Amino acid sequence: MPSRGTVVVSGLASDAHTWNLVYLQILIEEFGYHVVNLGACVPDDVLVETCRRIDPALIALGSVNGHGRTDGLRVVARLRDCPELVATPMVIGGKLTVSDDAETLAPELLAAGFDGVFPDRASTEGEFAAFVAALPTAPRQLLSMGRPE
Repeated sequence: MPSRGTVVVSGLASDAHTWNLVYLQILIEEFGYHVVNLGACVPDDVLVETCRRIDPALIALGSVNGHGRTDGLRVVARLRDCPELVATPMVIGGKLTVSDDAETLAPELLAAGFDGVFPDRASTEGEFAAFVAALPTAPRQLLSMGRPE
């Protein structure tokens, strides 16, 4: 099966967890994507520069330490500031806050530039899988005309 494109999977700068990223990688590979897994504790500059160089079909960020909201808001702004990434689908999921109100963060994270938000207790693997399955398969150049719906 030909690859549907490349997906960047990454932890956030403050998050040292890796098993969640390995799981994401395996799940995304099942949909026919090549995955570049940057691992844990990825500095914002490294994430941005890698994504600019690769031009991925999707950027998937995972958090386990509860600081996903804070790190995510910061890094999505940096990623969206890059003209070549403005239309790239971006998602964040996992433990997004240390409180129990993760599901209330979705509107804020979506407004900041994420295309999907998957909090650990308010979303399912199936919802994430449906998002990945629905990604357009058009060449990346066509996607740069606007964010997928």
